Amino acid sequence: MSTDAEMAAYGKAAMYLRKPERERIEAQTKQFDAKAACYVVDEKELKATIVKRDKDQVTVKLLNSDETRTLKDDDVSSMNPPKFDKIEDMAMMTYLNEASVLYNLKER
Repeated sequence: MSTDAEMAAYGKAAMYLRKPERERIEAQTKQFDAKAACYVVDEKELKATIVKRDKDQVTVKLLNSDETRTLKDDDVSSMNPPKFDKIEDMAMMTYLNEASVLYNLKER
């Protein structure tokens, strides 16, 4: 990853290309449960937390509405830790799934 000093070469556009150092440090220290955090398939972008797993069924609690749903395991995608939000090189992400890539692009 490039430093803030290297990003200064992009001028005003730099703030849209990557998070400031302060935000990156906050993201690295934020509480995150890698085994439970996930994205679910829905009409909207939805983050969720896995409550229970049974064979090919997963029960999740949606973070936006506190609603609980039971879904197929295939409809749940793993979420990357917050330190990877807005990352420039997406190949560095822990989980390189469609939901994670689309979320990262939206955030950037």
